[in-house]
Amino acid sequence: MIKADAGRVTLEGMDLGYTSGAMIAKRLAVLRQDNHPSARLTVRDLVFFGRYPHSHGRPTTEDADHVARALVYLGLEVLADRFLDELSGGQRQRAFIAMVLAQDTDYILLGEPLNNLDIRHAVRIMQLIGDAARDLGKTIMVVLHDINMAAAYCDRIVVMKDGSIIRHGATDDIMTAELLSDVYDTPVSVHFLEGRLVAIY
Repeated sequence: MIKADAGRVTLEGMDLGYTSGAMIAKRLAVLRQDNHPSARLTVRDLVFFGRYPHSHGRPTTEDADHVARALVYLGLEVLADRFLDELSGGQRQRAFIAMVLAQDTDYILLGEPLNNLDIRHAVRIMQLIGDAARDLGKTIMVVLHDINMAAAYCDRIVVMKDGSIIRHGATDDIMTAELLSDVYDTPVSVHFLEGRLVAIY
């Protein structure tokens, strides 16, 4: 984790600036924006990496069970023995999300999980993330640039500009023309379409 410029970053009282990575990894799973494994891995191999904070490279039957459940949850059973470089972008992203689910932490941070995905795959990924939050009781934080995707799938939104938090709150509080026009430095209008707020720019 990058150290804070000022103050402290805590997770349930645990100061992330002074806590070992191994300890943090048992509470917080992080999927970075760019993921390029140096080795040629199968989907199953990748998902097993999610168990490393618990198994330290010596997976147990319990670890295998967590991996199997994550594969099933993301619909990857038939792809489990395929190599990552043989998969589509959407399939590969599902494999990485399965890895962080297998880590079995209360909190998950996903950095730009929709990068390079077409609309169909992006929507499916957001649906799966939402399902995981509800079904598995996870708190999932997603970094997105697409405000409409955030408004459609997230319970709360934290708006940042130039590295600072501008506002945070429920979707209805964030999806205003005034706020979004200021954040994006471009005129934005907000409309209620088919049951949801949509930004037009």
